Amino acid sequence: MATREKRLAQFDGNGEPSPEQRVEVLCEDHSGTYQLPFACRFIDGQWRNDTTGGALEVNVIAWRMPRVKQAGMA
Repeated sequence: MATREKRLAQFDGNGEPSPEQRVEVLCEDHSGTYQLPFACRFIDGQWRNDTTGGALEVNVIAWRMPRVKQAGMA
């Protein structure tokens, strides 16, 4: 399992992303750190699910631009 420091090192967003940016977020709770499985936006000081627009009820500790998923080699 990845350590908190290793996960944080993978999330390189600085400051707050603009509301137009879809980003991946790293969250933390009493069990540890985890990445949400959906894109988010930071709008009016609040993190929101990009698809539903619902406010996140989690502790976001870092963000990054979405990683491009590459197809497997044949």
